[in-house]
Amino acid sequence: MKFSTLIKSLSVAAAFTMSSFAFAVDNNINVTDNDLAIHGYDPVAYFTKGKPTKGIAKYSATHEGAIYNFSSVANRDKFKSSPEKYAPQFGGYCAMGVVLNQKLDVDPSAWYIADNKLYLNLNKTVQKKWMEDVSGNINTAHRTWNGIEYVDAKVLSEE
Repeated sequence: MKFSTLIKSLSVAAAFTMSSFAFAVDNNINVTDNDLAIHGYDPVAYFTKGKPTKGIAKYSATHEGAIYNFSSVANRDKFKSSPEKYAPQFGGYCAMGVVLNQKLDVDPSAWYIADNKLYLNLNKTVQKKWMEDVSGNINTAHRTWNGIEYVDAKVLSEE
């Protein structure tokens, strides 16, 4: 996929996802209208099961204004004792989108763990682009995130 095509795709996706998503405390966490993070998927399961696993509302915890669901009490308790270890990077926004100065929604099945950190992407196509240079993309995303973390996603999609 050409880089310009990827940018166009991300822009269209930004316009689409911004209409259905709200933003938690300080606009730095990607949540649904009811403050649910990662579409209800269990962030700990990516590390313990090695796959996306839908959480259950009765096993939930709140972190930085977002509600995370878990597939078990044990996973919830692991998260509560160390949320910075398990919470997705960049507030749960698309990691490749952050590289491109955007805050985009994610597909919980488009994920990758690097250096014990969880990264999510818009979809599997965008994830393929992310995988072409994971370490370079992580470095760029961290630099970019420092400038956009508290900027409203709608503002970024208009730029």
